[in-house]
Amino acid sequence: MITCAIWRCGGISHSHVSVTVYHAKQCDPKKCTTLKLKRHNLVRVVHRVRELPRGAVILNPFTPKAFSPADQEQLKRGGLAALDCSWVHAKEVFDLSSHWISRCLPYLVAANPVNYGKPTKLSTVEALAAALYIADFREQAEELLSKFKWGPQFITLNKQLLEDYAQAKDSTEIIKVQNDYINQSASY
Repeated sequence: MITCAIWRCGGISHSHVSVTVYHAKQCDPKKCTTLKLKRHNLVRVVHRVRELPRGAVILNPFTPKAFSPADQEQLKRGGLAALDCSWVHAKEVFDLSSHWISRCLPYLVAANPVNYGKPTKLSTVEALAAALYIADFREQAEELLSKFKWGPQFITLNKQLLEDYAQAKDSTEIIKVQNDYINQSASY
């Protein structure tokens, strides 16, 4: 029997994570990474927070626990979710996310044209790709980023950090890697 990974053309392979994004319609639709991913059928977009799948790991910068490879099994079961909304209203939107497993991403540098080179100012596609990469769904991460001219640069800019995060066991080790990197960078 020959197995075939067909998720790129619409089928589902064993290594595919369901990705859902709450879109608050607060951004310029021409520049929105979420809407572009939707046009390529790479994410499911919802317009009500309660439509996010229960049990999903939701990327939330206001939560104290860091995303880590230990979240991989939960991603397989419940999927990955993100909230695409203005930072002005983000806190109130994230406060509504009590039915999901909230995780914040560790220190990474943006490659998107609006925030290029700025730490932690990731676009939605960068955040999703970072989580997928850390949890060892690298092909899916690269597929998301490939839809943007600047997308592959995100992995290039953060390659060593992403590799180190992917080797961490859990959230505690992620924080250690992050802090070691920040302290080492500060000493230069």
